[in-house]
Amino acid sequence: MKILLITPPLTQLNTPYPATAYLKGFYFAQEHEVRQMDLGIEVADRVLSRSFLESIDLEEQARLIEPVKRFLRGQDDTLGPRIANRSLLPEGKRFEQLDEDNLEWSFGVSGTTDKAMHLATLFIEDIADYIREHVDPHFDLVRYAEYLSNDAPTFDPLYAELHQEPSVIDRMILSLLADCVSEFSPDKVCLTVPFPGCLYGALRCGQWLKAHTSATVEIGGGFPNTEWRQLSDKRIYEFCDKVVIDGCREADQYCPDFSDLPLEKYLSLTEMTNPMHRLWSQGRWNKMVMAHGCYWHRCAFCDTSLDYIGNYRAPKATTVVDHMERIMEQTHRTGFHFVDEALPPKLLREVAEEILRRGLAVSFWGNIRFEKAYTAELCDLLAEAGMVAVSGGLEVASDRLLKLIDKGVTIQQTVEACRHLRDAGIMVHTYLMYGFPTETLQESVDALETVRRMFDEGIVQSAFWHRYAMTCHSPSGLNPETYGARRVTLEPNPFCNNEVDWEPGFDYDIEAVGAALRLATYNYMNGLGLDQPVRSWFPIRVPKPSVK
Repeated sequence: MKILLITPPLTQLNTPYPATAYLKGFYFAQEHEVRQMDLGIEVADRVLSRSFLESIDLEEQARLIEPVKRFLRGQDDTLGPRIANRSLLPEGKRFEQLDEDNLEWSFGVSGTTDKAMHLATLFIEDIADYIREHVDPHFDLVRYAEYLSNDAPTFDPLYAELHQEPSVIDRMILSLLADCVSEFSPDKVCLTVPFPGCLYGALRCGQWLKAHTSATVEIGGGFPNTEWRQLSDKRIYEFCDKVVIDGCREADQYCPDFSDLPLEKYLSLTEMTNPMHRLWSQGRWNKMVMAHGCYWHRCAFCDTSLDYIGNYRAPKATTVVDHMERIMEQTHRTGFHFVDEALPPKLLREVAEEILRRGLAVSFWGNIRFEKAYTAELCDLLAEAGMVAVSGGLEVASDRLLKLIDKGVTIQQTVEACRHLRDAGIMVHTYLMYGFPTETLQESVDALETVRRMFDEGIVQSAFWHRYAMTCHSPSGLNPETYGARRVTLEPNPFCNNEVDWEPGFDYDIEAVGAALRLATYNYMNGLGLDQPVRSWFPIRVPKPSVK
């Protein structure tokens, strides 16, 4: 069978999303003829071209777009100094937000290339903004028509849009798809939809495939696996033949195959000056899975009832490193982003030891749980093997709430783990959460004080707050009363089902608290306000921190 695997537009532009690469490894082992296509990078390459920009009257940007793309692909570093001194690129609205002092603090004199990449990214974002405002309202650099798919209880708005005349970018997508299908003539086309910003593009592709080919069309991926488990709207089958839930569960045990993707087209973007955030969008990291699922899979806010989280399976360390070596041969890149829910410390240790035993020079990073296993000795070993950064959840930053959500760690354990990682030279990003059921205003203030102290000590370099969302696949969504909450909606929607309405019952302004937490932490990341009382960030009256 001839199988075409497609990542619809748009995901990241700096590196391939790994789903199709894993599926290719799986299907190839079953002796199928397989081809994969990242429609997102192909569309971005055609949109960010001289001919297209000239056609939409961006003459000056058209003149510079090809040199800028070469620079962002690492094919012409000599353009960096001229971009960095701001004598080359036209500066639109994105540049108006630049903080010159912060720019110099982030990059300094020696960071010319990184500074130039940030400015070149703003140039690209200005173009994307213009396209969205004047050409196609669906367009964005890392998502496409996401507003039609995000938390959509019914199919109606998206369905109606799919029956409008294709936009300029739609026609571009379908033209690229038609060229690939004409050349390959697949029997089956698999569309992976990892995020809501890929769904509209996937359905446009499925619509065209159903009308113009006899190929079987299947849609799967992270979004359907999360949002469509209770799907009842049969109109979806106008765009595909099958919706695949928990399909190919064994696929991530095979070595991903990136060999037929256009790796030279990916753009290394620097959207933010924060060094940890740059890892997500800068550099062509090889994305791979170390272990399937989460070895803890108990956190109350997490979708632990889903297979890709709750069904934990770990390979041998030798298998992981075998796959790393094969991927390096395919991509000629030695950096790895492990996209696991949480890297298991025992397996991570064994992988690090195997990397050192084979004498490999690699760099890697991924998500962890800040637990007592991250001793000084383990962190030193990981750094020696090539670990450069980690991200992990401190979440509510309250020992009472950490126990309530069954996080399995304490604040003190987290602080110790972060300290050991910092001492080993490993950057640390932490995820933070506010608005969990029963969280008090005092606990919110104390959480910010904890975060301030961690930044002040230098044991975290980056952090991000998000508001708790109750999902129907999490312990807190399945049994909300256990956590002091009550769901408002119980019947499933006909289309998407993930986040659910609930009654928070807070006796304080939760939105004001969230804004204060984000503002303070943004300043902390830039080295500002660390000696400022945490109460001063809040626009409402709050108690003094009680952290000892």
